[in-house]
Amino acid sequence: MLAKRTRYIATGAIAAAVFVAVFARGAAAPAPPEVRYPPEDVSALLAARKQLQLKTADQFKVFYQFQFEDKIEQSGITYVNQIVDDAKRDYQPAHYDHGTGIAVADVDGDGLYDVYFVSQVGGNELWKNLGGGKFKNITAEAGVAVPGRISISAAFGDIDNDGDPDLFVTTVRGGNVLFENDGHGHFRDITREAGIDGAAHSSGAFFFDYDRDGLLDLLVCNIGKYTSDRKGDQGQYRALSDAFFGHMFPERFEFPVLYKNLGHNRFKDVSAEAGFKPVGWSGDATFTDLNGDGWPQVYVLNMQGADHFYENHGGKFSEQTNRYFPKTPWGAMGIKFFDYDNDGRMDLYVTDMHSDMWTDAVPEDEKKKAPMIPGEDLLMGPKSSFIFGNALYHNLGSPKFEEVSDRMGVETYWPWGPSVGDFNADGWEDIFIPSGMSFPYRYGINSLLLNNAGQKFLDSEFLLGVEPRRGGRTHKYWFEMDCAKLPADAEKHFRDACKGQTGAITVLAPYASRSAAVFDIDNDGDLDIVTNEFNSAPQILVSNLSERRRIHWLKVKLIGTASNRDGLGATVRVTSGGRTLMKYNDGKSGYLSQSSLPLYFGLGDAQRIDRVEVDWPSGGKQVITQDLRVNDVLQIKETK
Repeated sequence: MLAKRTRYIATGAIAAAVFVAVFARGAAAPAPPEVRYPPEDVSALLAARKQLQLKTADQFKVFYQFQFEDKIEQSGITYVNQIVDDAKRDYQPAHYDHGTGIAVADVDGDGLYDVYFVSQVGGNELWKNLGGGKFKNITAEAGVAVPGRISISAAFGDIDNDGDPDLFVTTVRGGNVLFENDGHGHFRDITREAGIDGAAHSSGAFFFDYDRDGLLDLLVCNIGKYTSDRKGDQGQYRALSDAFFGHMFPERFEFPVLYKNLGHNRFKDVSAEAGFKPVGWSGDATFTDLNGDGWPQVYVLNMQGADHFYENHGGKFSEQTNRYFPKTPWGAMGIKFFDYDNDGRMDLYVTDMHSDMWTDAVPEDEKKKAPMIPGEDLLMGPKSSFIFGNALYHNLGSPKFEEVSDRMGVETYWPWGPSVGDFNADGWEDIFIPSGMSFPYRYGINSLLLNNAGQKFLDSEFLLGVEPRRGGRTHKYWFEMDCAKLPADAEKHFRDACKGQTGAITVLAPYASRSAAVFDIDNDGDLDIVTNEFNSAPQILVSNLSERRRIHWLKVKLIGTASNRDGLGATVRVTSGGRTLMKYNDGKSGYLSQSSLPLYFGLGDAQRIDRVEVDWPSGGKQVITQDLRVNDVLQIKETK
């Protein structure tokens, strides 16, 4: 086995062999000294990176003179993401450190979009949007906390076509949960009667209408068995010491499950009969329509191995990965189909976090592919089959794609799931990438890539105020430990943290984001960002774009009739200012997340809209040329 194997196992598997004392202090006892781990002070580094980014300003052909501000305090949101001890006090390199998702929908029909935060410990929280950037915690009355389970992902979708978003939540071995919405933001657990109460190491999930019968079906990704049957203090199943080598053992596989919506809130597992069984550890997936035949195809990420792309032939799937994507990222984590160059074809962006875990890249190398590649015994395939970093596939016309990630500047470090949106409302889609690993790794920046008119993506997080974080913060409380009681064979990061210390210490670890949703929080016409952090409070990144310049935009809300009510799987084209912008309605934003939001079109300098076209999942086509106004929400109801 390659030497790098010790990186995953020896860097953190202390739960079975090392006891770390966590203690309660008396009121009169002095607070233990705070120790950062890793110990480096990155503030000077971040300041230097900001200066370097400022020097690139002359490269921008698009507007960038606006800022995001973290308004978490003004929002009223007090939610804090909490994680299991296997990712914190008893750190083990296992899939618990992948964290949790975030989903957004108007749960009560008031026209404002509410936020559902997913947490491993302490229950999930639903925050109602009160308008003006203010939120209220309505978790208890909504009934969606899912207490006592390790929640991972969330997806909103109208499963019964009654006009309100229902909610699906995945958990780790605690059973997944399906909630039906009563239309007023109160939810009822219908999991068992719906027939989808499977318990596995579940991960991402999404709703889509795979057979085009007008009902939303459900695909659930399962990573694979990375836990033992031994439980920890929080009731969680303890991670296996070789969790990150589980992909090498076929007996640990847990395959994705495709559930067909039978109507009346009943579902059936049709994975086998639909021909859907991708091999690998699938953390997330999405759908699209690359060949324009109306049938949604599915791309399944494999976080340690080759990804899988399935064509849909009238409700039956066949794998066609090699036809479309002969080389895929080896450590795929996040995914989004979108048209980055406005040529009317869907391109594909896949982020790869796991390839970055094989070496400690210095900041100057974060825009490069991973330099160190493990052996083929661990890769489970030839090195020539993989990309070791992010991939951006430029659609040259189905099924031909060209991989252009380096040329387009979209390589990043420790990335999770991308969120795509037109942050400067110029008609070019931009990318926000939550990033970072937290303990025991150094601070990693969140990336915001502005689309420079389709020619390249430019690093903009320091220009736009996304980095540094509010107050310049980089580290937060992680756990307490007693260095006097640390065994001699403790893991390296614990021994390093105790250097020069003889007693109790408080360990501080870097902030890191896991997922994000992009939407107009305060209804001022520009796009804002809400993150779900790892073991921390979210960021509420509010844009001041609309205050800095006059912008033009259109929000499109679809209402299906013959199609599913959400219009998931529809393609929308907006013609304005001599160009046509295209979006596919998939609801995907961020890692482990699916939201129910209107499609947002930035229109640049155009002051009128000439035409809006919708290709509905049912096969119907609709064209609107009348009563089209900029800076408006356009509701389009499907005509039969």
